[in-house]
Amino acid sequence: MNNYKLFKSKPLKLFVLVAVLILSSCVPTQNTIREENKTVPEHFLNKETDTTNSAQIKWRDFFSDDNLIALIDTALVNNQELNIMLQQIAIANNEVQIRKGEYLPFVNIYAGAEVEKVGEYTRNGAVEHNLDIRENEEFPEPLSNFTAGLSATWELDVWKKLRNGKKAAVLEYLSTIEGKNFMITNLVAEIASSYYELLALDNQLSIIEQNLEIQQNALKMVRLQKQAARATQLAVRRFEAEVLKNQSNKYTIQQQIVETENKINFLIGRFPQPITRDANSFVEQNINTIYAGIPSQLLANRPDIKQAEYELEASKLNVKIARANFYPSIGIKAGVGLEAFKPKYIVDTPQSLLYNLVGDAVAPLINRNAIKAEYKTANNRQLQAVFEYEKAILNGYIEVANELSNINNLKESYKLKEQQVEALTESIDLSIKLFKSARAEYTEVLLTQREALDSKIEIIETKRDQFLANIKLYQALGGGWN
Repeated sequence: MNNYKLFKSKPLKLFVLVAVLILSSCVPTQNTIREENKTVPEHFLNKETDTTNSAQIKWRDFFSDDNLIALIDTALVNNQELNIMLQQIAIANNEVQIRKGEYLPFVNIYAGAEVEKVGEYTRNGAVEHNLDIRENEEFPEPLSNFTAGLSATWELDVWKKLRNGKKAAVLEYLSTIEGKNFMITNLVAEIASSYYELLALDNQLSIIEQNLEIQQNALKMVRLQKQAARATQLAVRRFEAEVLKNQSNKYTIQQQIVETENKINFLIGRFPQPITRDANSFVEQNINTIYAGIPSQLLANRPDIKQAEYELEASKLNVKIARANFYPSIGIKAGVGLEAFKPKYIVDTPQSLLYNLVGDAVAPLINRNAIKAEYKTANNRQLQAVFEYEKAILNGYIEVANELSNINNLKESYKLKEQQVEALTESIDLSIKLFKSARAEYTEVLLTQREALDSKIEIIETKRDQFLANIKLYQALGGGWN
């Protein structure tokens, strides 16, 4: 049977037009979605406006330690979380291809064969038994049928629902790329922070071992003083207790070293093994100066802000898609092929030729609650995306402001601790000399040694915190992924 139903009559066209107008008037309206706020302060607190920004520096140039660079290189290849994210990007790219194909025509090829036997006393059976298809040739029983041809379907994207879906998928794909970049930024920062924590622990362990040597020498001295009746057993036991305390602390730090090494091994995707490093010049290393630039540069440099922006743009398109669901979907179906009850007749044209062309429009009319709910949900998600975007900007600004302040305070703190360490280191020798000449109590020697050890460990921790603050500021500015 040949079908031509592609809106050829004027009454049908008029009916479709009226239906569209009626349905359009029934589409719910939503209040204007709150526009995102992209404004940021002109400069960071107590900082002059300068566009020089350290986020533009590649991480290979930002870090100067070859061992650290090798660890980061390995992590960018082997880290499981990063590889999972790369597969997510591939999935998002596949979704773009799916959406792209939805608004193009679908063309299928088909072929089939069937056989059918109907009862003689049925309508079809009575017709078949009284119908001669050829002179002196009866109607075949059972009846077979053979078909082959092409069929096509195409939804006309009048309301741009499908094209907006493709655009939204592209934005989601770009969002996953920025998510990957943000993950790289965090990964680089986490490995670098753990690496400098490891160097600090190595130095703390070295300080404790040096201090143990001093305390053990002091213990020998006190024992000799006791033998000469110039010190008591109490002094000996107090010195012994101090030595035991630091020996215990030594094992605690050794355990922390193992755990930090294994944390780095996990991040770079390998089983536990020693981390190659050089901790000898840790305290003497210079801290690189970080340039924060201006706050507006965060919008272009930070991957999490760009990711939130893409998500916001995608949510706007999803609102349009949800609104288009209220309008009619207009489709075209067409087919052309050959059909015959015997294979030898299938190429006899035009007798075996069949074709059809159908146009239809389908729109929701009654019980549209689900569509309305989807539309409201799309609007709510867009509003969520606005808040997420604004939160990302605010969070980025505050992170930078915090680390700028932290770097300045740590710099001043380190200067004072250097003087403290110098003074307490000198006081160790002085206290021992005074104790030998009976001009100081053993408790003063103990207290001086303890304070000197604490100050040396604290200055190492401050140096570590300076490195970590620089890394965090570099990360907060959006550096590390390029």
